[in-house]
Amino acid sequence: MRSSGQHAIRLFQSLEHPCGYWPDRLARDLIIDPTDPHLPSVYGQALAMGFRRSGGHVYRPYCASCRACISVRIPAERFEPNRAQKRCLARNADLAMSIAPPERTEENFALYRHYLDTRHAGGGMDDPAPENFDAFLACRWSPTEFMEFRLDGRLVALAVTDVLPDGLSAVYTFFDPALAARSLGTYAILAQVERARREARGYVYLGFWIDGHRKMAYKRAYRPLEYLDGPRWRTLPDPE
Repeated sequence: MRSSGQHAIRLFQSLEHPCGYWPDRLARDLIIDPTDPHLPSVYGQALAMGFRRSGGHVYRPYCASCRACISVRIPAERFEPNRAQKRCLARNADLAMSIAPPERTEENFALYRHYLDTRHAGGGMDDPAPENFDAFLACRWSPTEFMEFRLDGRLVALAVTDVLPDGLSAVYTFFDPALAARSLGTYAILAQVERARREARGYVYLGFWIDGHRKMAYKRAYRPLEYLDGPRWRTLPDPE
């Protein structure tokens, strides 16, 4: 990979590790050199090439015998909410959104812990330490912002969002599990799409989608949805 100034940036292959989606498979990632000083300048280009950020690493799956993980994004200008998404928007019209720096506070860390302990108990992410929050959600070079959603002044959801000139990357969202009926995860994506449209940023990158995987099925609800097919982005056909 090369930066806009034609600086060559090294790519590394990770060792094989257990797949996070299919327990009977091994996975491998392609990782952009995390120490390269040009990484911030190529990050937007990397997103368009199917990479994703987790902590300080920008990676994409690079498995020997599996191509199930497909990069997807929402074209903000063409997006049309469906009936359920319109109801979600109406249901959460009383929330106030604000932008905060990507820093751990007592308030957002308490919400993060409560979310993981409730929604991911026993999954390896529950009972996180403060350093887990810091390492996973932001890093010194990333263009990250915290989109906070408040109900009567109380933080009820937070969307970790990387802000690039031509797109937003929805890195992670956590919310108050007691408000599950509000569909706050859906609302956070809809809010990011509206922000991308308002700021003319083009796309909201949703990371990877796996056809037939129940944890990924929600991404197909955002229409149109584009997927990376080799070097080109194409519109995913509507499900039959």
